[in-house]
Amino acid sequence: MIRRCACLLLATSLLAAPQARPKPAAVLQPGSSPLVTLRMVFMTGAADDPPGKEGLAALTAAMLAGGGTRTMSYDRIVEAMYPMAASVEWQIDKEMTVLAGTTHAETLDKYYALFKDMLLDPGFRADDFKRLQDAATNFLKVDLRQSNDEELGKEYLYNILYAGHPYAHHNMGKVTSVQKLTLQDVREFYRAHYTQANLVIGVAGGYPQNFGQKVETDFGKLPAGNGGKKRIGAPKLSAGLHVEIVERDTRSTAISMGFPIEINRSSVDWPALSVAVSYLGQHRSPNSHLYQQLREARGLNYGDYAYIEYFPRGMYRFTPDPNLARQQQIFQIWIRPVEPRNGMFALRAALYEFEKMVRDGLSKENFEGARDFLIKYSNILTQTQDLRLGYALDSRYYGIPDFTTYMRDRLSRLTLDDVNRAIKRYLAPDRMRIVMITKDGATLRDALMNNAPSPIQYNSPKPEEIVEEDKTIQSYRINIKPSDVVLVPIEKVFQ
Repeated sequence: MIRRCACLLLATSLLAAPQARPKPAAVLQPGSSPLVTLRMVFMTGAADDPPGKEGLAALTAAMLAGGGTRTMSYDRIVEAMYPMAASVEWQIDKEMTVLAGTTHAETLDKYYALFKDMLLDPGFRADDFKRLQDAATNFLKVDLRQSNDEELGKEYLYNILYAGHPYAHHNMGKVTSVQKLTLQDVREFYRAHYTQANLVIGVAGGYPQNFGQKVETDFGKLPAGNGGKKRIGAPKLSAGLHVEIVERDTRSTAISMGFPIEINRSSVDWPALSVAVSYLGQHRSPNSHLYQQLREARGLNYGDYAYIEYFPRGMYRFTPDPNLARQQQIFQIWIRPVEPRNGMFALRAALYEFEKMVRDGLSKENFEGARDFLIKYSNILTQTQDLRLGYALDSRYYGIPDFTTYMRDRLSRLTLDDVNRAIKRYLAPDRMRIVMITKDGATLRDALMNNAPSPIQYNSPKPEEIVEEDKTIQSYRINIKPSDVVLVPIEKVFQ
């Protein structure tokens, strides 16, 4: 009896004892910089949008970064941050939402007090909601549809590749769904997804010794949430070529093409495939093969690039943003802008060069050039404090070491056989999806369906070897069924 009472007393005392609150995960990078960078990465995004409420994750993030707190309006926050030359930025993707900012160490206390309250004590005011909801709608209807062929083509391609998949819709949602969202939807999404289990805190720079612990304690006040990363499977895509032509009043033709790949940065073959794609179409690099063949040799356009990761806003950036980590990635080629009269030739030329690389692989010279470039390029990707922190957070997501160290180590041990084997394994073009943005969609559709020759029209003479190769390219067969060429009115895109 005494023993039973003692056990009961012990159990009662354990229940009564205060339990230490769990803390969110954190990546802390103290340094000597006079600047302090905060990056709060929540493992939630557009893939968590409920059906019919596409755009909810983005609107919630916008409300946190672009709305007031419970005690301060957004206008007052902007006014308070102005002397600090600081702000709170947000970025939304399928699996990650980032809220970030940088301030001088001397203004850290004032800035952090505002930053913390914006994320932990949001006001969710109706006027902020209406303003940001309208901005999201206008972004989809005007900015993407009417003003930016590059992003339009790439983002619509993703919609096609991921049809029926959690990645299917644009990160900002659909026009009709965004217009139906309510402030209550935002509140509920915030409560469900902005939790400790979903959060990884990032802090870098010259912050005080105990500041990292303070941030962990403050954000430990969020609901605990459920741990574990949600598994997102590969999209289901039928074999064969498929083209969607988006008709828009534009003076050029833009081409985006690609297909899902089964690897990401955590995969052993990712560095090898990175070398192949860098050779084919490194972003903004005049040394890449597509750039040399389409722009330099033929003067077709200004941009011919290839990617194995999601790379939004490429027309504004030389390097990709961090914290766009995804379980599922794609291979993509981007060609823009092309004169409409040469659109069919440009498509054939890109397919011709891509399929030649898949068939023949890289030469030793091409392999060494692309590998050596990437070894140096990894340093450029992490050249600022903010980028180093962002890539460290991504490396944590993928379960790999420090990114630059990882890339230098893996690339230095690669062989030509490793790269050519990865090309054969992952870049089979039998599921290629193509989006073309052009004014005269019917003419382009007929040309694709008939597979008629499409000779390039030059404004000046070209060398004989180029003219001879053009004869092969202009008749290069595009294996596509007429039923797999679809004409899409611009009003239907992202609707």
